[in-house]
Amino acid sequence: MDHPQPDPYDLLGVGIGPFNLSLAALADRADGLRTLFLDAKPAFSWHPGMLVDGARMQVPFLADLVSLVDPTSPWSFLNYLRAHGRLFPFYFAERFHLPRREYEHYCRWAADRLPNCRFGTEVTALHWDGPRRLFRAETDRGDRWARNVVLGVGTRPVRPEAFALLCGHPRTLHSSEYLHRREGLAPARDITVIGSGQSGAEVFLDLLRTRSGDGTRLRWLTRTRAIAPMEYSKLGLEQFTPDYTRYFHGLAAEVRDALVPAQWQLHKAASAETLADIHDHLYQRTVGRPLDAEPVEILPGTAVTSAEEGPRGTVDLTCRHVDSGHRYRIRTEALVLATGYRSVRPAALDPIADLVDWDTDGRYRVDLDHRVATRPPLTGGLYVQNAELHTHGVGTPDLGLGAHRAAVILNAVAGTTLHDLPDRTAWTTFGPPGPPTVPLQPTLPAGHPEGLPDLLPTDPLHPAGAPSGQRPRTVTPAP
Repeated sequence: MDHPQPDPYDLLGVGIGPFNLSLAALADRADGLRTLFLDAKPAFSWHPGMLVDGARMQVPFLADLVSLVDPTSPWSFLNYLRAHGRLFPFYFAERFHLPRREYEHYCRWAADRLPNCRFGTEVTALHWDGPRRLFRAETDRGDRWARNVVLGVGTRPVRPEAFALLCGHPRTLHSSEYLHRREGLAPARDITVIGSGQSGAEVFLDLLRTRSGDGTRLRWLTRTRAIAPMEYSKLGLEQFTPDYTRYFHGLAAEVRDALVPAQWQLHKAASAETLADIHDHLYQRTVGRPLDAEPVEILPGTAVTSAEEGPRGTVDLTCRHVDSGHRYRIRTEALVLATGYRSVRPAALDPIADLVDWDTDGRYRVDLDHRVATRPPLTGGLYVQNAELHTHGVGTPDLGLGAHRAAVILNAVAGTTLHDLPDRTAWTTFGPPGPPTVPLQPTLPAGHPEGLPDLLPTDPLHPAGAPSGQRPRTVTPAP
């Protein structure tokens, strides 16, 4: 089918979540760059089912749409506060971490005002026009043409296979639906929360607060062996820097795949503040009473192997204690699955799926600039946001890296430096150190006239006894 001569955009964004909104905000000040961002929703929304009273962000307010790249931007959180007359209240609040509802309101404020954002427009299919060297996006409001496309369609709730038989159960819900369906839990007198990440902790805390004193038994299960807090030490947080992203991207794929699940405490745990609030609440509830008088159970190290509907609308969970292997059953009246989210391939990508150079697990191959590899390489760029955990590491879903990633993509699309980005962002050196300024002397045997004994301990993980994080010293045999 012949299409009219296009008037192309330099960049077309599919989906408007916080990450593509960050890109739209930074692009708004890029002279000469024509951009458009589309979303099927009628207006911006961000996890509306989890805007629980008292819930706070896990990143500081500087992790807004623009500040860590361009703090002078009119789309900063501080400018949002100024526009709403809230600078002094925020100043006196002395809280580095925002209420989640305020962050969502800030994003809606920006999305409603950015001229390159359009809601109520769904991209149904993406095509590549080889002769014109352009992407053609089919939408329900006509075609749009672009030299580059960035996918920012977000993630989808995960319901593990063990809970497949509960699909459609009236009192089984994912945490993403929690606020919308909380009233439906009212008749239940036994409620179980699955998952010990931030969402699970917030749901459990909200239930403690709203169901206090009505006799409801509340239960919190997690496979992890402990209810552990999110890593929040200053040097630990350097794994959410562009330096670590570059290091992670340079590792072998099998090493990256092994690292991500081992780093769960960096991106899947709950904040120490939320866990403290849970403990404080339980402490207050048990004043003057023994602990076992409170109908609350917290069960770490517990894997749910299967779940099915029980009698009278209940849910039967078959569980296995991770350490002992002991198997048992729990009957509950309502179930909240705080089991996380997963990136999915949008259906709009189907027409060009054969052009994408998928890896052996069917995932995007993504370069350091967040551009998806294609076969053959296209003159236009297909970029992704928050779909590259396997190539860019635990910082991928973190809002603190959102503005930096947006600037990287924008610089790549423009083919020039629109935003100066720092060469170094962490004190930590994640890979082996560079060449020493003074050459190391060879290690010689004890008593050798030209050297001293090598006193370094033997470490099988570091040949020649090299300390962790250092290159092994070269051993030269004595003549």
